[in-house]
Amino acid sequence: MLWGISFDATPISGVVVEFVKTARHFREQGYQVHLDLGYDIKADKNAFFRPYRDEAAQLPHWIRLDRVEGLGEIPGYDQQFVSDVLRECVQEGAGEHLLTRVDAAARAISERIVETWERLDVSAVLVENGTLPENITYTMALHSAIERYGRRHRLGRFVLWRDHDLMWQSEPGIGKYGTFPYPSTVAPVNSPYIRYIALHEEARRRTLEWVPGLENIEVLPNTFTHAPAVPRHAAGSDGQPSAFRRDFGIPAGAPLIARFTRIIPQKRIDRDIHLVARLADRADVHLFVAGDTGESPEEHAGLVRLADSLGVGDRVVFGGPLAPHEADIGAARADGYSVRDLLAHADLASFLTSYDYESYGNPIGEAIASRVPYLTTRYQLYDTVYGDKGFRAPVMELTDGDLPTQSFVDSVAELILDERKREEMADFNHGLGKQHFGADRAGEVLGELLLPPMGERTRMSVVLPVYNEADNLPAVLNSLWQQRGPDGPLDKSLYEVVLVDNNSTDETVRIARRFAADHPELALHVVPEPEQGVACARKTGMDFASRRSARRELADAEQRFYLVSADADCRVDERWLWELMTAMESGKAAIGVCDYYYEAEHFAGRPRLWDAIQRTLRCRAVTFALFGGFPDGKGFAVERDAYEKVGGIEIFYQLQNGRFVNHLSDDWDFGILVRGSGEDITYVPASRVEINPRRVNHAIDEVITGRAYGSDGIIVMRDIRVQEPAEPAEGGPSGDLTEQQAQQAWEFSIKDFTPKNTILPVLLTPSLLDDRAVIEFFGASLAERLRRRIAEIKDEMRVVDFTPIHSYKTPSYRLYFEFADEIFARLRATVGEDIGHPPPLPECLRDVPEERFTEFVRYFCEDRESGEAHNYFGNGGVF
Repeated sequence: MLWGISFDATPISGVVVEFVKTARHFREQGYQVHLDLGYDIKADKNAFFRPYRDEAAQLPHWIRLDRVEGLGEIPGYDQQFVSDVLRECVQEGAGEHLLTRVDAAARAISERIVETWERLDVSAVLVENGTLPENITYTMALHSAIERYGRRHRLGRFVLWRDHDLMWQSEPGIGKYGTFPYPSTVAPVNSPYIRYIALHEEARRRTLEWVPGLENIEVLPNTFTHAPAVPRHAAGSDGQPSAFRRDFGIPAGAPLIARFTRIIPQKRIDRDIHLVARLADRADVHLFVAGDTGESPEEHAGLVRLADSLGVGDRVVFGGPLAPHEADIGAARADGYSVRDLLAHADLASFLTSYDYESYGNPIGEAIASRVPYLTTRYQLYDTVYGDKGFRAPVMELTDGDLPTQSFVDSVAELILDERKREEMADFNHGLGKQHFGADRAGEVLGELLLPPMGERTRMSVVLPVYNEADNLPAVLNSLWQQRGPDGPLDKSLYEVVLVDNNSTDETVRIARRFAADHPELALHVVPEPEQGVACARKTGMDFASRRSARRELADAEQRFYLVSADADCRVDERWLWELMTAMESGKAAIGVCDYYYEAEHFAGRPRLWDAIQRTLRCRAVTFALFGGFPDGKGFAVERDAYEKVGGIEIFYQLQNGRFVNHLSDDWDFGILVRGSGEDITYVPASRVEINPRRVNHAIDEVITGRAYGSDGIIVMRDIRVQEPAEPAEGGPSGDLTEQQAQQAWEFSIKDFTPKNTILPVLLTPSLLDDRAVIEFFGASLAERLRRRIAEIKDEMRVVDFTPIHSYKTPSYRLYFEFADEIFARLRATVGEDIGHPPPLPECLRDVPEERFTEFVRYFCEDRESGEAHNYFGNGGVF
């Protein structure tokens, strides 16, 4: 969960809008988002302790307004106290008599902040403007809460602390916050839990001038969604104005200048009114001012009088507060108009602000993103943020006077009257804006900034995808905690757990966090993955661990780092990790594959089912020992550099009933990529994983019919967390299979197993056929004929754009049919006579003339439209 806190104490402002844009990146990663507007922080907005009313309607539906509970119960902490501290301690540099009360209140506030975060399972915090000394008591409390909460939960840098306004650029002329070096302000500190964010290099430079030793500060500019603003209701063919213009009394053809800002003296809206008056004799220019006229009634009244006195009262529209530029923010007005609607109808956007008040000029960025030309003053940081990057606009030089000069008015008039020039300027700025302020860039930067640090001694990250696993999770986590090495408990600093929550609705996440709190020696990270599917979750966890390990400097450059996959319904043996790492260290393989087993007691009274399972596992033990096998999500490890070499786990999609579904076989696909890249895979039989019997129990009907992982070429798996029926049918979880069912289950299991585990390895790595043990298994004659046939098929099938599993599935199926009798003979000789003979051929192949058998096998295996080959081989691999 993301907790946002704004020191702005207003429901909609530039600060809140930037929070929304940043929070969206968290939401896309599956975070819930809560926002404290800061009513209980800032004293000058007259909202202290005021309950929320309709503020939520002005924000996206996915943001929940919240606040720290119990602040009103803290003795002496109220609006007057905050005002007194600001005036006496910060502005006057006195107020020593208040410091004892400040310390006491800060301790009490810190306690309540931590209590709130604990209740909500907060995992990330975004602080907006917390350094601005409006309330140094609360800032001190926040620092304390961050340290305590971060230390307790081992969260790394879980806080992004961003200051939009800083002392040296917030009305410095009146010394609102004192003078440098601002002795009464709570300065940024080097904390292992906080990443400070500056909006541009100048802000970063000035912050470091103030706090020279600050190490954890990065630049992340305000970002925007770059999409041209389009009118929702354009003008009709009869020349009548659109709904927006009609509602605000703006003629259809009148040039429109947009100004969206707070209506206060520092914003200098009077300059826009003077500009409109100076343009009046050239065009019917209108000015739309979007802002709350009630914030400073005196300023609003003065501006109205000014417009009337200049003869443009009918051309200046005070449209009230519009919803922010971001499209999914709820509207502040009943008609639902937003700043984006205003920009869709505007010819120009204006930002004639005062020199030292506005720092970043979000209206300029929003105009650029909406493909609208802008005009501006050269305010204090204009060149730092926009001008030095090459953006083009009429710029009012404040050294030339306080109001628009003739040359500036002429440049604006030229734009107003020349549509082609406006379009060229807008297009240029729009493209440049994407490069510097694109929303995608923010997502990339945030993704890196939010990665928690990895322990210096950590060698393994165990990735555990979970979805509603509250029943199984305690035992699984306990088995990870109980890992042992050769001389006792495995050192917990050698490994960590990355639990990837795939939208659980039960107690899964709370159980994980409680386990982490009770076992602080073992690092456990909870990472969300919003796209449903175990493949997506496994990829997210692997990528998370890989990026963090790559950023760490190891003392020994020769050390290898391993990404380890586990399943949330399977328990691992106590030497699982140690055996896996030891084998991979000694053999330098890219992938280590574990051994899997079932506990016999779970199948008591079901001898036919148990026999089918055991035959499959015996075949697996023999072939994996020969060929190394392929990774299975239940338990494997991959060396980090090998993971990155092949591009990590790939998620691809198939159509099922007209909808895209993500492919289940990410582990097999990944193994194919690694093996195909020339890397080795090793089988580690001493690293053992117990398979949860529910995989068979709740999918037994699909196992019997070869549909355990879908059909017709679609590889998916149904939810197997269902409860057992009260009256199990024959063949159900408590009953054995019939002889016919057992034979069907075995045939689908062995048909799934054989192409994957005896043919695919040598198809990917023909050099295996030179290995003495492999030659002994196949026999010299069969090994040589397989080698020749693999070369022929590879030359024949030179298609290179298939996804990994499909680029090898077809040739594996073809080789199976061509060599099935001989391969089964070798399995009988090696594994046991009970392996039997190949299952019956598909009916369509039984009547094919012998001399054309190989030809029609090719047609059968390559017919992806019908999915017949997929259905024949099935997916008995659930065993």
